[in-house]
Amino acid sequence: MTLQDHNIEKLDDTEAIIGSNRHQGEPITPIIPPEGGLTGWLCVIGCSMCMFSTFGFLNAIGVFQTYYQLHELSHYTPSTISWIFALQLCLMWLPAPLFGRLLDTYGPTPVLIPCSVLCVFSLCMTSLCHKYYQIILAQGIGFGFGACGIFVAAFVCAGQWFEKKRGLALGIVTAGSSLGGVIFPIFVNKLINEVGFYGTVRYVALLIGILQVCACFLVRARMLHKKWNKEARWVDFTLLKDPKFALYTAGAFLVMWGLWATFDYLSSMALNHGFSNSLSFYLISLINAGSIPGRILPGHLADTIGYFNTMTIVCILTGLSIITLWIPFTYHSSHVGLIFFAVVYGFLSGAFISLMMPCCAKSGTLQTLGQRFGTFQSIIAISCLTGLPISGAILNGGGSGDGYLGLQIFSAVAMVGGGVVIGVARMGMAGWELGKRV
Repeated sequence: MTLQDHNIEKLDDTEAIIGSNRHQGEPITPIIPPEGGLTGWLCVIGCSMCMFSTFGFLNAIGVFQTYYQLHELSHYTPSTISWIFALQLCLMWLPAPLFGRLLDTYGPTPVLIPCSVLCVFSLCMTSLCHKYYQIILAQGIGFGFGACGIFVAAFVCAGQWFEKKRGLALGIVTAGSSLGGVIFPIFVNKLINEVGFYGTVRYVALLIGILQVCACFLVRARMLHKKWNKEARWVDFTLLKDPKFALYTAGAFLVMWGLWATFDYLSSMALNHGFSNSLSFYLISLINAGSIPGRILPGHLADTIGYFNTMTIVCILTGLSIITLWIPFTYHSSHVGLIFFAVVYGFLSGAFISLMMPCCAKSGTLQTLGQRFGTFQSIIAISCLTGLPISGAILNGGGSGDGYLGLQIFSAVAMVGGGVVIGVARMGMAGWELGKRV
């Protein structure tokens, strides 16, 4: 095997670029990354800031769900309120192929600047909103769309500077989202008593704005720009004829269906069971604190035993953690028990997020990688759009006690079921050889 062949073989999701405009059959030109350097590591710092501002903020959705349920939108059901955050999550995935092609053609700066402005503007508008449809437009659609562009730019550019240290670099980048999920609930809880909710949202917009100004100077692409290809396919649902890719996508869809319910409803459940406002909000921070090692350590395990093997175990354990650690809290309130669950769930859910795209990259050939990402992201967007409203409808239909139990069961079954389906996809690749690295 030549050095060129070796480098082609080692290309992964970040090298192929989310929503790449390379179309099927077009040759791949490998370029050996410089392993960072000053520009590369500064890019990693900037990309981590981007993840802090986007996924980090979205990881704190439970704080806003709880506040809206108790105050501004108290006359709406939890399911109706959750559409705000479902739209945010959906738009973090759906426009990704578009932003990927824009990055290929123009580089990160023309994507980062307008998307950063849109995120800050959307939060400023949220601070002026008092009606449901206004919050949907500002926080749900506006912020979600802008955050997608920032997220794609960060994830793509960081990976271009590394080969051997790519796992470390992307671990630092994704840890930014977990750090944001730790800080934002504390930040919001402290300020909300001082300046009120809407003043707090303006301070959040200011913080994100400062970080994004820095990121716009630090994030740089290493790959050469490509011409806009009008014939390139963004998505290709015929790829689902491949059983491995179809099964993996179906499994990930189920897991994402149940994943976000804990982030969104754990705080409100804790309040209903006598937790203080501060501790209820801090549970979201604890979930995200647990996800920091969860985004890094399982990646190293996956390098040893295989990505699909690790992913199957992680998904099933995430669902089982709800059954064994969260459901008992419904009947026997325990501060220590719920805190322990938050940390464990954070670790396992963080592992799923970090392994999701690498597994997608390994579920087919390099020649179809761009289209496969676009197809996968469009399907996952539907899962994100529907999962939280379904959970909210179950909660609203069952009352404060039984409703939470139904929500917990739905999330657990979805994630365990998704893990089993991903396990079937793994069997399709390696058969019943459980010790084989896949």
